Amino acid sequence: MKKISILISMFSILAILAGCKDYLDVKPQGIVGDAELSTPENIDGFIIAAYAQLANDHYTVPNLLWPYGDLRAGDSYKGGDGPADISTFHAFEIFSTIQPDMSAYAPSVLGDINNKKWERQFVGISRANLALARLKNISIQEYPLKTKREAELKFLRGHYFFDLKILYNRIPWFDEDASAADIEATSNVKYTSTELWDKIASDFRFASENLPESQADKGRPNKYTAKAYLAKVLLYQAYEQDDNYNVTNINTSKLQEVVSLVDEVIASGKFRLEDDFGNNFLPDFENGPESVWAIQRSHNDGTLTGNLDFSAMLSGPMSNEYGCCWFHIPSQNMANAFKTDATGLPLFDTYNNSDLDLTTNTVDPRLSHTIAMPGQPWKYEPKLIYTIKDWTRRPDIYGNFSSLKENVSPNCECFERIAPFMSSSKNTILIRYSDVLLWKAEAEIELNNLEDARTIINDIRQRAANSTTRLYDSLGNALANYHVGLYTSFPDKDFARKALRWERRVELAEEGIRFFDLVRWGIAKETMDQYFNSEKSKRTYLVDANFVKGKNEYLPIPQQQIILSKGLYKQNKGY
Repeated sequence: MKKISILISMFSILAILAGCKDYLDVKPQGIVGDAELSTPENIDGFIIAAYAQLANDHYTVPNLLWPYGDLRAGDSYKGGDGPADISTFHAFEIFSTIQPDMSAYAPSVLGDINNKKWERQFVGISRANLALARLKNISIQEYPLKTKREAELKFLRGHYFFDLKILYNRIPWFDEDASAADIEATSNVKYTSTELWDKIASDFRFASENLPESQADKGRPNKYTAKAYLAKVLLYQAYEQDDNYNVTNINTSKLQEVVSLVDEVIASGKFRLEDDFGNNFLPDFENGPESVWAIQRSHNDGTLTGNLDFSAMLSGPMSNEYGCCWFHIPSQNMANAFKTDATGLPLFDTYNNSDLDLTTNTVDPRLSHTIAMPGQPWKYEPKLIYTIKDWTRRPDIYGNFSSLKENVSPNCECFERIAPFMSSSKNTILIRYSDVLLWKAEAEIELNNLEDARTIINDIRQRAANSTTRLYDSLGNALANYHVGLYTSFPDKDFARKALRWERRVELAEEGIRFFDLVRWGIAKETMDQYFNSEKSKRTYLVDANFVKGKNEYLPIPQQQIILSKGLYKQNKGY
């Protein structure tokens, strides 16, 4: 919410618990108690605090999950100044050096990044629970927004728990009724994976049943935002897995509900595909028809640094306009995936046989919206040319590309420097409508409704084919030979799955999603083995990379959390 984000300097609750007799003889004038805190004004403050955690990310623990979803999927290299530069991210990328205690992997200023992510998610949960508990102390007559705000808070809590679930798998779950003692006694293995999914889904189900169809503040979820997120939870839950994360069953009843929920989202008329793919990643079009839910960013809002996009703070290239830090570099494998054949369809089996050559290959236009390549305009500005010499940092290690989607033009009013970094107030989209449509297509394929899935995928591919109006140089020449074709048929389920999974990769590239797809489908091991086998010859720093099945699908429970729980928390398998 732009309105809410301006308030996120946040109110503080000060409590004087005790004083030293020798130094303080003044009696306290009053104590802030439950009655004072449970007023409509103060409850609004608690709710704002729960929203605030969305934008309270840091470049080392971003809420756009690129270090977790892209580096671990072979879609991106870490980048920066080499493997030692935020070495925890390097560990994420190669898997073999991930440890429960990652504090030794980074300077003290960074600390244990794995532990920080866990902590920040639970701060969001705690804030939501605190606000929900306060809401119970006030009547709907005193606070007419009570039910709506309760739904918003459960939506937020569901989101924070969802990210924890896909990152760590086994997590402690508690709600607003849990006391401090209850929380201390709650193990991360108290609930099965299925039970955790059910609890997360219940929050989104409540939100979908109690939120209005529209909200005045852009960042507040509405009924259909909640239905979409519920569909996402059920899609993940539908892939039932054993202890080694092999898919043992695909729950068709869950998938049927996914289809029904997405159909309701479609029928609402609230969302549609942007006419041009690139609109999704330009601040002029934020909160557009494809933005189902986004973190609302801001600057020049009266606070010290505003709610700038810290998720993208490391992604700026090294040119004079930016200066730092050239992380989140699209991999060569990712670039190769945008190649198309003579009919404009993906090169499923041969795409990586040779590296992309724009002089000979035809490509999907989404390549030029996603990856900055040498000699081409940066963010659609023909006079701002991306070069290896001036824009990259360690091309000898990480190649020549940069990530475009999260970055902005230095000429944008949203652009802002926080030395030595840069950032912007461009929103961070967490759910795009094309993603939602592809959830339905995935469910339809597993339900054997291949034609319904093909229609959805072709709609998204047609939008990609139409998204070339910005992709020209200063002389009006196209940046590449673009060619996207539509599928005339899906001959069988295996082919349809391949088409769907490929479409998700090129449509959602660099948006922090891919690895979680691979884990859901139970194919992370085979995908990463294939990637490492080919990529190690191009990027020698990957020589020690190794994915262990039944272990590396999830991060380790942070050792600090196990210590704080006095051994109650159990470590994930293999660590």
